[in-house]
Amino acid sequence: MKIFKRNWTPAEAEEWRKEELFACIFSSLAYMAILVGSAMSFLLMPVGFVILGAGAVCTVLMYYIIDPKLKTISEEFEKKQKEYIEDLEKITRWE
Repeated sequence: MKIFKRNWTPAEAEEWRKEELFACIFSSLAYMAILVGSAMSFLLMPVGFVILGAGAVCTVLMYYIIDPKLKTISEEFEKKQKEYIEDLEKITRWE
């Protein structure tokens, strides 16, 4: 059983779903944990290294959750951009 969807169609990727919610939560947790963990690690507090590690784990989870959806959206955008540039070149070509 998969918790997060890994394969997206371009139409599905445009909609907001639970993946975005979890990505937002993990990105906020990662930001705060890295910020606090770095400060505490510079002060050589052992708990700072643990918090810093938790921030790294949150970053990896965020990337794992949202990356397939972002890749799908990016591929669709690149395809549309290529078509637009080809059409623009046809229009502006001197003949």
